[in-house]
Amino acid sequence: MTFRVRVVVASSVAVSLAIALACGTAFLISRHAIFQSVDDSLIHTAAAPTYGEAESEHARGSGFELILADGSVYGGRKIPVEAAVIDVARYQLSARFLTVSVGESTFREYVVPVPAGTEISCAADECVLSQNAAQVFTSDITGQRHQLSSLAHALILLTLLGVLLAALLGYLAARAALAPLQTVTDDIEEIADTTNLAQRLDEGGRDELGRLRRTFNKLMTTVETSQRLQRQLVLDASHELRTPLTSLRTNAQVLQQIDRLSLEDRQQLVADMIVQVDELAALITDLGELSRGESSEGTVTTLRLDDLVQEAVDVARTHARTKDITIELTSSPSTVVARRDRLARAINNLLGNAIKFSPVGGRVQVDVRHGTVRVEDNGPGIPETEQAFIFDRFWRSPSARSMPGSGLGLAIVAQVASEARGAIRVGSSDTLGGAAFTLEIPEEQ
Repeated sequence: MTFRVRVVVASSVAVSLAIALACGTAFLISRHAIFQSVDDSLIHTAAAPTYGEAESEHARGSGFELILADGSVYGGRKIPVEAAVIDVARYQLSARFLTVSVGESTFREYVVPVPAGTEISCAADECVLSQNAAQVFTSDITGQRHQLSSLAHALILLTLLGVLLAALLGYLAARAALAPLQTVTDDIEEIADTTNLAQRLDEGGRDELGRLRRTFNKLMTTVETSQRLQRQLVLDASHELRTPLTSLRTNAQVLQQIDRLSLEDRQQLVADMIVQVDELAALITDLGELSRGESSEGTVTTLRLDDLVQEAVDVARTHARTKDITIELTSSPSTVVARRDRLARAINNLLGNAIKFSPVGGRVQVDVRHGTVRVEDNGPGIPETEQAFIFDRFWRSPSARSMPGSGLGLAIVAQVASEARGAIRVGSSDTLGGAAFTLEIPEEQ
């Protein structure tokens, strides 16, 4: 079933139910008004009844009779006596209304109990009842019943016509309402066929359809940006891989003449190749991290940031000993929600970066509190002119291009921060004089 058919069916059913409910309510109100009018008239007639043969003609239309407890009728009643009337006369039950059908006629009866010993007016004298009885006041409502029947047929016909009209109007309304949606669908199909990610929809007004258009445009912008970043990553990666691969190829060609090399040259050549292979491995690892995009597939957990930083500092101190660098840690309990492995990678990159640029015998200070990790060193620092590019992929400061590294470490830190809805900032250390990086991760609420 198409969406348009569902809209037509839903609107038709809703309108049909409303019409049926309105017609049913109108019928019940009319029926109640008619019966209430007849009942009020019967109650008024019950004020001063007279019994006798002179009133016997009322048995054929409207009038009143007296039904004794033994079932006998006083008043020339021609309507069959119902068991309910006998019960009222015999057991003196409360007054009640009855509807009786006789052939093609319908009567409304008001039955009132009369106890034995009651004086009643007869045709020529006063009479005293010797047994319990019931007064029955009758009104012929055959005409009213026919009117109700005609009204019911008219309302049923009106309901059927309403259903047909609702279906027609539902179809027309669905066609008019879905026409803009069909236009949007056609535009989206055109984009899908042409794969032109730069194409955008006309945003339209502030209604729901306009919101859909704006959301789609936002999605297309995200997809276009992601595709552009992926292409740029591939181009940058190919450029960065070319240098170590070229160097390895050159060294491999030199190895073809190994017999002409001295032992010292051989050892230097092998050491250079090992360093180049390590650089390639590190570069491939970093590229794998960046290829995840801004949203990784790992499990997000609640973790203690201070404990995670403590573990990273313990590992970093083993590397810092080679340069006699002291790492000082100050922390307070802090709980965040993030991917443990990704956050640990970002912290390790910050610590590794601080160790790499700190001089021999230098110092690194790490402070953890309220979801924030601040890493400071006493290295050369980062000029303000370069701070805007420090988190770009493959970007390396001119002063650091002679040092080992792929230029992806801080880019990974920025990616992890964005993934965790946090932030990363760079500045200068007031206490150590070098660079200061501040990683902010929202604390658990």
